Amino acid sequence: MISGFKKFLMRGNVVDLAVAVVMGAAFGAIVKSLVSDIIMPLITAIFGKQDYTKLSFTINKSSFAYGDLLTNVISFVSIAAAVYFLIVMPLNHLNDRRKARLGIPEQATATEKELLAEIRDLLASQRDSN
Repeated sequence: MISGFKKFLMRGNVVDLAVAVVMGAAFGAIVKSLVSDIIMPLITAIFGKQDYTKLSFTINKSSFAYGDLLTNVISFVSIAAAVYFLIVMPLNHLNDRRKARLGIPEQATATEKELLAEIRDLLASQRDSN
């Protein structure tokens, strides 16, 4: 029972997931600091308002507070941009350079329609050979 649990924990997927969670938390702290210390003050310098949480508008005596949503949207877009430009894009570039160095050709991706046609043709040829 213990050995099975040990095998499960030492599997690549579990370890990779644990590393990803830890790295994600650390990276999240960096991006949160970037948003709160750099990006939001820049937006404040442009638009001149420091506290966005109190932004709201009223329609027919109903108040709609959108300031917190605005802050969270800016944070989300900033985090997505940081992840893409600081992690995804460089890793894709390194992977492409590695493939070029090793002489691995780019694989053409088949569409779902093409794959289904290939499966149909294979099944038809197997049926005809029997």
